[in-house]
Amino acid sequence: MVDARDYHERTNHSPDRLREDSFRLDRSNQPRPYKVYEALPRFAPDSDPDPPATPALASIATTDPDPPAEAPDGSDDPDIETLCHYATGITKELEVQGQPMPFRAAACTGKLYHVDLYAVTGDCGQFDPGVYHFDPHSGEFDVLREGDFRGVLAAASGEYPAVADAPVTFVATSQWWRNEWKYRARTYRHAFWDSGTIVANLLAVAQGGGHRAEAVAGFADDPVVDLLGLDPDEEAPLELVTVGSGAPVSEDTATPDVDPIDPEERPLSADPVDYPLVPDAWRQSRLDDGAAADAWREEFAAEVADTSLGLRPDTGGERIQLDPVDAETASARPVGNTIERRGSCREYSHDPISARKFATVLDRALRGTPADAFAGDLDGLVDCYCLVHAVDGIDQGVYEYHPGSDELEWVGETDRETAGHLALGQSVVGDAAANVYLVADVDAVVSEFGNRGYRLAQLEAGIALGRLYLATYAHLELGGRGFTFFDDQVSEFLSPHADGQTPMTLFAFGKPA
Repeated sequence: MVDARDYHERTNHSPDRLREDSFRLDRSNQPRPYKVYEALPRFAPDSDPDPPATPALASIATTDPDPPAEAPDGSDDPDIETLCHYATGITKELEVQGQPMPFRAAACTGKLYHVDLYAVTGDCGQFDPGVYHFDPHSGEFDVLREGDFRGVLAAASGEYPAVADAPVTFVATSQWWRNEWKYRARTYRHAFWDSGTIVANLLAVAQGGGHRAEAVAGFADDPVVDLLGLDPDEEAPLELVTVGSGAPVSEDTATPDVDPIDPEERPLSADPVDYPLVPDAWRQSRLDDGAAADAWREEFAAEVADTSLGLRPDTGGERIQLDPVDAETASARPVGNTIERRGSCREYSHDPISARKFATVLDRALRGTPADAFAGDLDGLVDCYCLVHAVDGIDQGVYEYHPGSDELEWVGETDRETAGHLALGQSVVGDAAANVYLVADVDAVVSEFGNRGYRLAQLEAGIALGRLYLATYAHLELGGRGFTFFDDQVSEFLSPHADGQTPMTLFAFGKPA
């Protein structure tokens, strides 16, 4: 049985571990990047996805569940088809080495697409009450259950108001083997990075459409497993996302009977390999019931009152005031168009980017996370460090970014070669104009909030990663991509300023070559 601190240490990348690793990918056993139910009925909405015209930069700048002022009236039911399409659907098809490659709405480690979305709905638009699985390849929905089962999620969350009041709540899951094939035990980290980019899109399209939307990390896991008919050794729930309000669960459906289901699935590959550390880490982070979920959220309120977790001491370092553009002059690229435009930048020029665009990307992407645990005054569990290489008017160096004041605090010197080395020797990272590391004190997080806190820290960093993608691709001349890294070497490089903290995610952006 492993706790999150042990799991994190055991899955750290280091030069020695990579040199000693003899693992090779078995292409003949590569899993399919999506699941196929063999015999479930399907529902195909009779309309095309229709994203809101709200600018992406406004849609991602929300720090709480309420939609931005720029969004339209969200009095209509949420458009479930549009939300799923722009969260995890296929937005374009690229040609790679002469072969067509479907390109998904949100980035995923290794393009292995192991995260699935399920919708648990009441009577919502074209959808009858039921439990649905979204198939990104067809745009259709597998019908797992008919009837209103939102009461199961409400009870599992401790009757959290956003869950009990939403016309639809999405469940994000990871089907482990689809990522383990390449990344093995590190998949538990990737589950939250990759679901985070999907949740970032989902929140942006929902809130850009005028709907209340919120990520919910506090819920009992086993009832959700039973509702979806999952085997946690193979696939498990990660987080909930509520969309909309004003549709409370009725007393008649508050505690529906949940008969067991075990829908048949087509095998992912010929010989799936088990990596027990992944489902074990997930099991150690479970919450037992709704009361435990509610108590877990209460710990965050108590933490704000008692300590200052997540607030770094002021080291007195020199600060630079950034100047992001205001809403009136910011890029007006709509959120749907931005998601469709998003790419995966493979080469960067060394040309500098403007200080205002740099500041705007950070400002809009890193204001905060609409999540249940942060409903009080705790801003989050992660901090941000930037390795700046080519930003007009800002000296090359390492800085801590302070989102509340839009300031950079000088930490130390860096260079492009060092930046590439820290990112598993990937020199392209050093070519980018800036590298953004989201870091957390894993020991403190787990000590205060248990193994569930580790899930939340990884998810928060994943959502920030997704928002950094959107903020970058809202600007025509910018491109970016997420990368992995040597964990301990990054921690050492940022010390002593970031003592105790370790990297969660890395995003590099700049001008594409």
